[in-house]
Order: sequence, then C-alpha cells, then structure tokens
Amino acid sequence: MNGQLTSYSLSFILFVPSYSLTAYPMKREFRQLRLSQLDRILGTARNLPPRPSQGWLASVREALGLSQRQVGKTMRATGQAIQQFEQGEAENRITLRALRRVAGSMGCDVVYVLVPRTGSFAELAEQPTRERAERDVKSVVHTMALEDQRPENPGKLIEDEAQRRLNRRKTR
Repeated sequence: MNGQLTSYSLSFILFVPSYSLTAYPMKREFRQLRLSQLDRILGTARNLPPRPSQGWLASVREALGLSQRQVGKTMRATGQAIQQFEQGEAENRITLRALRRVAGSMGCDVVYVLVPRTGSFAELAEQPTRERAERDVKSVVHTMALEDQRPENPGKLIEDEAQRRLNRRKTR
C-alpha cells in the first residue's frame, strides 16, 4: 500500500430499533414486541463469524495491508498504542470507545450484539417462569409420592403448569 491509508467499509449492519432504558419495566405488549424483534435478527447474529484469536483489529489491519504505525498515524497515536489496543482486544480488556476509535481509523464500524447461549430471546425470557413452575410441581409431586399418590407423568404436569403461568402472564 506504499504507506497510504485507504478507507474500506467492512461493517455488518443489523437493524435493531433503539429504545431507552428506564427504571420501570417495559409494558407487556411492548416487551413481547421487543422479544419478537430481537428473535427476528437472531438468525443473522448467530451466523456472524467468531472473533479471530488475535482479535478483529489486528486481523482487519493485516488484511488491509496496514502497519500498526500507519493506523496510529491516522488517529494521532503511536504504533505501540495500536499494538496495545490490539492486545487489549484479544484479551477482552478493550473498551467499546477505544475499539470504535481504532476501527474508525481503518474505515470500519464496530457492531456488537448479545445472543442467547441457547434458544431464542422469548425462551430466555420464559426461563424463570418455567423454573418456578418446575420447582413448585416437583414439590407437590414429592408430597403426593409420600402419600402414595404419585402422578404418572410429572414432566407433562410441569409443562402444563409452565404454560398456564406463561399464558396468565400474557393476558394480564
């Protein structure tokens, strides 16, 4: 690249409507809407490649054929500072502000997203209710077993109770 910095646009674009965080819980209908919006973009987010072991900053910089010094020059920092940013990213110690600043100097945007470890956002939101239903049904099943009245399918009872509680929660 002969010491010249060329700007490239290497960004993923996810459209997630923004909302403000308040001290009050979101109204139920808006919460359901938010969950469905997040679940719609989940497929795209799950297909994003994992972060390279050396981090995105170093990987992109190298792919663009830039030295640490060249990147530093565009943001009025030293090559050593860029090396520290790259190392900080690789070790999960970099701030979003610093990550955006370095990425911007290479003509890139930073996009981050939270993705449930398993399932969907709706399932993640239902999890506490399902866990409480399971705990409560198991307690009743245990008591019934002591009285020699153990039900045949406790798993179905747990699912039925979880669904009852979730449906009750949605209609309030």
